[in-house]
Amino acid sequence: MRMLVCIDGSEHSVKAVEKAITLAEGCSNIQIAVIHVYEKKPEFAYFPDYEVGAVTRDNVSKAELDRFEQIQKQFEEEREEILNKAATVFEEKGMQVQKILEQGHPSETILGVAEREGFDMIVIGSRGLGGLKKLFLGSVSNAVIQQAKNCIVAVVK
Repeated sequence: MRMLVCIDGSEHSVKAVEKAITLAEGCSNIQIAVIHVYEKKPEFAYFPDYEVGAVTRDNVSKAELDRFEQIQKQFEEEREEILNKAATVFEEKGMQVQKILEQGHPSETILGVAEREGFDMIVIGSRGLGGLKKLFLGSVSNAVIQQAKNCIVAVVK
């Protein structure tokens, strides 16, 4: 069995890792991967004094570009840390784990990786959104449940 565990560093994804370990301990032949998906933020979000589409290397100061690169590096380090923390939990239990870092829309990317790589199960945390928030914002876990093909989806609360 191939299990894809979705992580984002939240309390809910920590619970997903814990549940995945419990499920994996009951299997004799299992391959585990942890995936962290991040969305690229538009560059204008880092340059609030500029209009959308107006940020270029020609009109942004060296100091602003240096700060932007510093922020990007910090985000990269945080993403790696999220993956490494989750992988360590599995490794401490004697389980081998593959780390996957992807950029894109979270639910679409998770589903794409799961289908392309032939995962049998997706384990994902629930953000616990309810009522109008869930209606308007949607939910990664809800989208994964609704659109997953040929695999089991376990949503952990």
